[in-house]
This record gives sequence, C-alpha cells and structure tokens, in this order.
Amino acid sequence: MTSLPLEILPEAPDHADAIEKLHERGFGPGRFARSAFRLREGAREMASLSFIARVGTLLVGSVRMSPIRIGATPALLLGPLAVDPPFMNRGIGTALMQAAMDAARRDGHRLVILVGDEPFYAKAGFRRVPRGHVILPGPVDPDRILVTELQPGAFDSVKGAAEADTGL
Repeated sequence: MTSLPLEILPEAPDHADAIEKLHERGFGPGRFARSAFRLREGAREMASLSFIARVGTLLVGSVRMSPIRIGATPALLLGPLAVDPPFMNRGIGTALMQAAMDAARRDGHRLVILVGDEPFYAKAGFRRVPRGHVILPGPVDPDRILVTELQPGAFDSVKGAAEADTGL
C-alpha cells in the first residue's frame, strides 16, 4: 500500500473534468475503440460504485463500474481503472478497485468482469474467463477477459454476449 496521504472518495459530478483528463493521459485517444469502452456505450457508470483517489487536492486515480448483461445474467463491468502515471505502483489502483468491489458486494451485485492483465487483477480475485463464455463487442484478446464472483457460484452457468444494461 502507499505511504502517501491517500483518500478514496466517492466520485462526484465536479470530478468529471479531472477524470476525463486522467483517462486521456492513461489511455490515449484510441480508448473509445477498445472493447470495454464500446461495451459501456449506452450504460452510465453507477455513481454508488465509482470512486476517486486523491493525494491532497490532486485527483490521482479513478475507478468506475457500469451495469452490463452477459446473456440474461446481470453483471458489472469494472473500468476504466486509471492511476496518474507518476503515482503508479503505489497501491492506488488496488485500493480503488477494492473500494468499488466492496461497494458492489454491499449493494448485492454478484458478478464483475473486466478487460485487463491477469497478473495485476488476480490479487483482487479475478481469473481468466474460459474462451467462448463471454463475447465482447469488437476485437479483444480473449485471454484478457477476466471475472470475479462477489457471491460464490455467480459465474457457474453464465455464457453469452455481453452488452450494456440500460435498465439499472
């Protein structure tokens, strides 16, 4: 964990500009073509599951979750998870992810997926989705589709195309 004076706070509307700039720095202009960004189209991030990290008055990280469906199964898409490059490798991303996962569990959600690097996300309980179980829009490396169950057995019979859930 970081030794910085880190605060994890719920995201508020006045954080939007700083978060957008953080995403620009972290993901670049091509971010909108990525599968995870395309999956979020049409679904708003859930305010109760979106957090920022602040060191002093500086916003240094952000995480959001959006409602999706995999076939008929409701789930959450974690991301984007972004940490300002000078503050990487200090536990900020892990702290943000844990805050979002804890809030999702408290709210009764059962399942979270993301597109990312398994070695980083495995420490939060994510594992690779078996090939063909979850289909995302656009090109995506199937080995980067990860899942974690917030309730045991939540992924047991899940299979299908993932799409934004605009009903939540």
